[in-house]
Amino acid sequence: MIGHQWIFKNVSNQLNMDNSSLKEGFLGQKMIVLPDAVKKNLRSNTITKSFSITDIGYYPNATNHHRIRNKGALEFIFIYCVEGSGIFKLDRSEREVLPNHFFILPRNKAHEYWAKSDSPWSIYWMHFEGEMAQSLLERYTSNSINQGAIPFSNYRIELFDRIYKIFTSDYTLSAMEYANILGLNFISSFVYHNIENDINIHETHSLVDEIMDYLQKNLNRSLKAEDISQKFNYSPSYLFNLFKKRTGYSLIHFFNLKKIQKACEYLKYTDLSVKEIGYQLGYQDPLYFSRLFKKHMGLSPRAYKNGQHG
Repeated sequence: MIGHQWIFKNVSNQLNMDNSSLKEGFLGQKMIVLPDAVKKNLRSNTITKSFSITDIGYYPNATNHHRIRNKGALEFIFIYCVEGSGIFKLDRSEREVLPNHFFILPRNKAHEYWAKSDSPWSIYWMHFEGEMAQSLLERYTSNSINQGAIPFSNYRIELFDRIYKIFTSDYTLSAMEYANILGLNFISSFVYHNIENDINIHETHSLVDEIMDYLQKNLNRSLKAEDISQKFNYSPSYLFNLFKKRTGYSLIHFFNLKKIQKACEYLKYTDLSVKEIGYQLGYQDPLYFSRLFKKHMGLSPRAYKNGQHG
């Protein structure tokens, strides 16, 4: 019987790890690990035995985050990257994880994953188990969408936050059942996201693709969201929501990312000074350009030029 006697542990390190380079927590992190007694009750409960969360968390800007499990984990692992990037290894193959990518790892199978040092990821993650878990994994692996990015959705983040809040505030039977039903909904929104996005997908993608192409061709300009909205004859708020849903970024954030990527090319393959590169990309203030570059790349343009060739 699931009831008030449950005790949840809010901890800074995960369980069941063969090795970890995480020595300290991440500023702003969220994490809950359920005790074994709680997981046992969930497995026997009629509603939660099909799907139940065992661990849940959020790691922002997870510098030095690195997990190696030579024998795998006891549960299935879901990870969703919202910013930065990382790598995961499974079956001797590696795959890069970019913003709005997710992956699911099988249980009891050796794997490894880590945040990239130059752009450490921010991730939402869950460990889960249950009678339905293997089928969800098989649906994920058989669907081509697991190879790339999915559209950003505030709904998923809000859903995660609701699940986490329940786990930290209400331990009753009905609350735990509801939290795990929401957890299944959360995972399913990724595994089956293509069904949600089939309607009008070509129309919206066409507009976003046009905007992305326009921004790529105008990296030398200093554009504001209002300039872009006037160019395409849509309101700034409409374009913001559309672009955010497709790419995970606002228009200007995406524009700046593309500029920084171009700056990296200039730094590696030309003799232009940092000031000249900033001007080439529409930044009239060299100090602002350097701060923006360091924010995205983790080091100054000069340090990047001196140490990042290869």
